[in-house]
Amino acid sequence: MAVWATVAYVVFAAICFGWRSWVQFQRTGSAGFHGVSGHVGSVEWFAGVGFAVAMVLGLAAPALQAAGALSPLPWLNAAPVQGVGVATALVGIVGTVAAQRAMGASWRIGVDPAETTTLVRDGVFCVVRNPVFTAMLVFGAGLTLMAPNWLAVIGFGILVASIHAQVWLVEEPYLTSRHGQDYVDYTTDVGRFVPLLGRSRR
Repeated sequence: MAVWATVAYVVFAAICFGWRSWVQFQRTGSAGFHGVSGHVGSVEWFAGVGFAVAMVLGLAAPALQAAGALSPLPWLNAAPVQGVGVATALVGIVGTVAAQRAMGASWRIGVDPAETTTLVRDGVFCVVRNPVFTAMLVFGAGLTLMAPNWLAVIGFGILVASIHAQVWLVEEPYLTSRHGQDYVDYTTDVGRFVPLLGRSRR
């Protein structure tokens, strides 16, 4: 199963980063990558670097397990758990693609303080504010269950922490500064990663 987890990661990266960036470039002339925000050592910088580290570990963990360099955690190494992992990873891939498509030309990785994109509030964005990140977390959870070793668990933990930091400390302040009360109202009505949870107080 670790081999299939590695394949799933490669497919995810190819579709959700490679193909999506190509589509973005065709539409806007920009691949949509803005890199890590903040100066070296800042909280924003750590959020971006943490996300990059999580991405590397997401591939390394199943690949090393497939090569026999890492052993699966015994209490998670069961066919039913791996079956749930496969289903969860597939949902994560489909969800990420769907959410990216719903963003249209506003899709970006990272933040450019000089840029203002359209605030997307329809479709899945009327249910959660960050569906791309939600779907990525779902995929990461599925991948961890498919190849459940200690490095995968650490990588998933870093992914969760870095995504929360990126959204909370980088993207939400940026969107508030660009869209003002429209975004503030949006945060009070719609949950951050799951419906109803993470809404701002009125």
